[in-house]
Amino acid sequence: MGRAEDRRARQRGGRRAAPMRSSGTPSAGVGGDVTEIGGGRAAARRASQGRGKKSKKSGIRRLFTWKKLLGTFFGLCLLGIGAFIALYMMIDIPKGNADATLQSNVYKYSNGDLLTRDGEKNREIVPLAEVPKDVQRTFVAAENKTFYKDAGVDLKGTARGLFNTLSGKGAEGGSTITQQYVKNYYLTQDQTVTRKLKELVISLKLDRTKSKDYILAGYINTSYYGQGAYGIQAAAQAYYRVDAEKLTVAQGAYLAALLQAPSQYDWAIATDDGKKLAKARWNYVLDNMVEEGWLDKTKREAMEFPVPKEPKAAPGMGGQTGYLVDAANNQLAKQLVADGATDNLNDALTMVKAGGWTITLNIDKKKQAALEKAAKSQLTSKLDAKKRSVDGDVQAGAVSVNPKTGAVVAMYGGKDYYKHYRNNATRTDYQPASTFKPVILAAALDEAAETQSGKQITANTIYDGTSKRPVVDDGTKVGFAPENEDDQNYGNITVQTAMNKSVNSVFAQLGVDVGMDKVLKVANQLGMDTADLSAVPAQTLGTMGASPLQMAGVYATLDNHGKQVTPTIIKSVESSRRTVKLPDPIGDQVISREAADTVTSVLTGVVDDGTAKVSVRDNANRDGRKVAGKTGTSDENRSAWFTGYTPDLVTSVGLFGESAKNGAQVSMYEAGGVPRVNGGGFPAQIWAAYTFGVAGKNTKFDLDTDQGAAVQPTVTPTFTQEPSETPSETPTTEEPSETPTSEKPTDEETTPSSTPTTEAPTDGATTPTSTPTAPTPENPLDPNEDQ
Repeated sequence: MGRAEDRRARQRGGRRAAPMRSSGTPSAGVGGDVTEIGGGRAAARRASQGRGKKSKKSGIRRLFTWKKLLGTFFGLCLLGIGAFIALYMMIDIPKGNADATLQSNVYKYSNGDLLTRDGEKNREIVPLAEVPKDVQRTFVAAENKTFYKDAGVDLKGTARGLFNTLSGKGAEGGSTITQQYVKNYYLTQDQTVTRKLKELVISLKLDRTKSKDYILAGYINTSYYGQGAYGIQAAAQAYYRVDAEKLTVAQGAYLAALLQAPSQYDWAIATDDGKKLAKARWNYVLDNMVEEGWLDKTKREAMEFPVPKEPKAAPGMGGQTGYLVDAANNQLAKQLVADGATDNLNDALTMVKAGGWTITLNIDKKKQAALEKAAKSQLTSKLDAKKRSVDGDVQAGAVSVNPKTGAVVAMYGGKDYYKHYRNNATRTDYQPASTFKPVILAAALDEAAETQSGKQITANTIYDGTSKRPVVDDGTKVGFAPENEDDQNYGNITVQTAMNKSVNSVFAQLGVDVGMDKVLKVANQLGMDTADLSAVPAQTLGTMGASPLQMAGVYATLDNHGKQVTPTIIKSVESSRRTVKLPDPIGDQVISREAADTVTSVLTGVVDDGTAKVSVRDNANRDGRKVAGKTGTSDENRSAWFTGYTPDLVTSVGLFGESAKNGAQVSMYEAGGVPRVNGGGFPAQIWAAYTFGVAGKNTKFDLDTDQGAAVQPTVTPTFTQEPSETPSETPTTEEPSETPTSEKPTDEETTPSSTPTTEAPTDGATTPTSTPTAPTPENPLDPNEDQ
């Protein structure tokens, strides 16, 4: 019976029942465990469930065995290999593509008249033997150290690029010199799976049938180096005024570095960051040469960066033409990136400059001529570098925009594209200064911001205009106390008067009351690039960089009642190879109409009773037109601005102090024979001479507001604090009169040029109830210190 019991117990999933004692209690088993008879049934159920689970697991294992998985993997590999072999057999090395023939681009005015053709491409093929061996190696060191050893492709990089293209992440580097040459000469810059597969096949075939020298020669002779130069010979002439055979290793390393980012690394137009990146890339190339044994370490350490020569413009690009063409090319390249033709701006520029485009600009021929005439009559004719060396350091830029369409109808990039390669209308390396103040007011109105005493901010709100008054947030000084122009005190004044007189201390406090994060948000919505800016009070002084093109867009959005205007220089684009659809320059409502119209109303006071009244208000050609605008002058007189508008035209004019010797930012004191170049001077004079000659007859703004200088005040000014106990030097609390006066305008303030503090203010609280009389020792920006 013992064996039978054991068998039944195993079937039940339990242990053998212990023999019963006479008392009926089961005895302990051999191991000391006690098993109840009733527990055997429960154990059997658990065992049955376990067998079910094992059965399911066994089914999954049978479906996904390692043999099946391995077989599937090898099957897919064989399928891929087969497909690649088929492609390899089908795809031959083609003739050079249409892009490689480098047709001319045609540029037209808005009415269809020819502006220019970009002429014959600046390109000359040179045999590789005429390029010094060490210079050849700079390109290999820069782009593909394994060039002399590989099979012409980087399978890992190509696979990564294919994956990124399929997943929508864009392209990624990793192409060999052979692949880049194939892309440049045989294919296109398009980032598509088909193009990448063709590139891979052709590169493999090319590497098998042609020598490495043939491929390298093709690569350096077809690549684009910037400044309209295609190929190493044109690049050598453009950047160093020598033939390719005379290039030094240091010069060759710079040209090789350029290929990664021709526009960004072009020394003539590079930003400070761009120059740092160009030098870093140059060092990278030379260090790789040392690593590969191609350059002696001692010679490498003795090398200095070879600063390129001042560029020369291509034929047919003199005067303003080159600036207009460059602006159009850059906008088209950005659009190609946006359309997904490529995710690389440099590749996009290569597509554009390869030729075959007919680009019609929004530039109005008559307005363009009028803007050029105004700049000459009001500025350049008054500059004489022989009498005053500083006159040679003055650069001007201007952009004029139709606020209803976003069309850039005129652009002034500088005195002459041949003489100054950088476009002053699109450069973003100078401070907009007080032309940023309307943005702060727009943010206050759109966000329905309140003073720190809890009252809503309007054009009639009164602030303390004492110079160097510490900015306060929630009763705490935030470490910022800006000085007003000439350290002038204004006492208790309205926001309207503070805008008219461009009072730093008022707008610094106003910015903190609104919240600097909200100010920068609105600035971005209006068209400024604020992505890398810190939300600190110093930004209220306009210490960021901006271009006349950007500021024209900001003010055009205000003129367009708060609907975003993105200035566009291109009207239409035609090409036999691709279709480009331009986005609508008029966007969404980014701030309320009431906020935008109130700012416009306030800005009429700057013209009628503020820093622009002599140049603009009293101009004999005004003809009754309503005008809104704002002046600005940065610290050390390095930039001066006037951005203004009528109901149908917005124009931003900027003057920039740029050393004629080295391109550094310099002061413009005494330029043109005046003590200081202010926004209300030359910039406003250029603006008025141009605008009053071409603006339409729409003389009045259609404003939806009951605030500001353009309307009669309907409320009594609201005090945000007790009046100062000590009278200021120039106290005023009244609203500016609409009736012109003979009062001499107050010069606008200068803006500190130092880097803004990184101390972030806390969210708004109350404006101080007393007027401090001394500056805070924590002030991070001393307006009198050149930092």
